[in-house]
Amino acid sequence: MNGNVFDLAIIGAGAVGLSTAWKIQRHYPDMRIAVLDKEAEVSAHQTGHNSGVIHSGLYYKPGSLKARLCVQGRDELVAFCREYEVAHDVCGKIVVAATEDELPRLDKIFATGLANGLSAIERIDARQILEHEPYCRGIAGIWVPYTGIVDFPGVCRALAQLIPRVNRHSKVITGAEVVQLYRKGNVSYIETPRGQVQARYVIACAGLESDRIARMDGLRPQVRIVGFRGDYYDLSEQGMHKVRNLIYPVPNPAFPFLGVHFTRMVLGGVECGPNAVFVFKREGYGKTDFDFRDTRDALGYAGTWNLFCKHWRFGLDEYRRAFSKARFLKQLQRLLPGLVMEDLVPGRSGVRAMALAPDGSMVDDFAWETHQNAIHVLNAPSPAATACLAIGDEILAKAQEEFAWN
Repeated sequence: MNGNVFDLAIIGAGAVGLSTAWKIQRHYPDMRIAVLDKEAEVSAHQTGHNSGVIHSGLYYKPGSLKARLCVQGRDELVAFCREYEVAHDVCGKIVVAATEDELPRLDKIFATGLANGLSAIERIDARQILEHEPYCRGIAGIWVPYTGIVDFPGVCRALAQLIPRVNRHSKVITGAEVVQLYRKGNVSYIETPRGQVQARYVIACAGLESDRIARMDGLRPQVRIVGFRGDYYDLSEQGMHKVRNLIYPVPNPAFPFLGVHFTRMVLGGVECGPNAVFVFKREGYGKTDFDFRDTRDALGYAGTWNLFCKHWRFGLDEYRRAFSKARFLKQLQRLLPGLVMEDLVPGRSGVRAMALAPDGSMVDDFAWETHQNAIHVLNAPSPAATACLAIGDEILAKAQEEFAWN
């Protein structure tokens, strides 16, 4: 691969990176684009380890970039899956209040959904909850018909195949970890184990490594990425019939997590989770995974300790659940009281990139920064996978503005 020269290099072959490449490639079919990823396959990290849900836009602050791009991207994602035969199902979900004190939050979520254009959502009572999910118990809920499930790795594989069909000189290059990034004049030089890539422009969509790639390029981002692992259980064959589609609790607004929920997976099975625990390795999917550099960077950052101080009780509870199946089951039984220990078998896990400010606050919206001939996506939180195609359009518009593309 040594000496490969491209017009644009995109770092990261997850949903955001590949969607951005595809949107730019379609708009500029003569542009030579390289998408670089360090893993052997596309979507190896956040995209391939998320819950596989097509989010509706129910929770996000009206007027925010997340709200707008989620609603726009959701519809476009479904249309993409239909056109390119990617497994998906717009099956709907219910959000369930288990106790009286959750009702004000449920009301607020409902109002937010309406403000975001979800006109078909419905308030439902305890009887209607049972009609949707016969084993679920709650006092009130919201029926959200827009929500679905999808094979996100399948979406990424389709995008990776589409890009070189537009321009045969464009490539998706795996096994190409960025180990050095520097600039000479108007050209960026990207060193990888597979050789050097040269590009006039760079767009970094590096997820869990986004802050490090930005610093490698000379930026000094104010935020730092800290990883949080989410563990899942699967429902066993004997327990799988207890969930039809998707069941969510009323989330705690103090945290950017939706709580442990039940998700029918589009390729089969039902998952329960996730929890949210600090990780000692950014790409550590095992409960005891450890990396010295990742741990040093996270625990040497004031924002991490400020977050811990604010939410220590929440963090402690999450760690207890991570190592206790009984505690995890108890949390799940708030909505499905008929679940028993034998219904749960250990499942997979994922790691979420959390962008933290020095004061410990969590960056709650999409954020990118321009640096000379590069755009760095510093934060792409959920619903980034749902919104990936809309984010691609947004980054295309940003590139046209910043780089004066015609």
